[in-house]
Amino acid sequence: MSAPSPPAHEVILVTSDDLIQQCYDIRINVFHYEQGFPLETEIDDLDPGATHFLLRLVPSLKPIGTIRGIKSPEGYYKLSRLAVLKDYRQFKFGRKLVLTLHDWVKTDALVHKTVENDVVRVISHSQLYVKGFYAKFGYVEEGEEFDEEGDPHQKMVLHLPISTPQGNSN
Repeated sequence: MSAPSPPAHEVILVTSDDLIQQCYDIRINVFHYEQGFPLETEIDDLDPGATHFLLRLVPSLKPIGTIRGIKSPEGYYKLSRLAVLKDYRQFKFGRKLVLTLHDWVKTDALVHKTVENDVVRVISHSQLYVKGFYAKFGYVEEGEEFDEEGDPHQKMVLHLPISTPQGNSN
């Protein structure tokens, strides 16, 4: 039996306060109400400097998913706060959000010349039950499991290949 066809949707770069609030609302729904994480930790000091993407249905513009990317001062990128509302997970929207973030990482790394040996490092602190999801993209475990917000997590690392035009590599 094949998976149902996904509803019409778009992923957009968040550029306004009302759109960032929609991202926060999705995260609070998934991480606080569904998974039980503390509400006070969901919006943190990394949000203002992060790049946020919002997945929404079209033409209704109903927000159904989000992901956050952070560029660290050390030159790597962090994928975090990936959340898709429960009723829409069957459509593999998490995959779409991760690939969108990877595309942003590639573009940003080339623009800011943070590419080393044609790869850029992306990390994620994965809840244990979704390590396999990240592994499908090439993420590998690094280090020991650790506690984050009262839940066991695993650092997952991807060396994301960056294709640069010939003669334009760093």
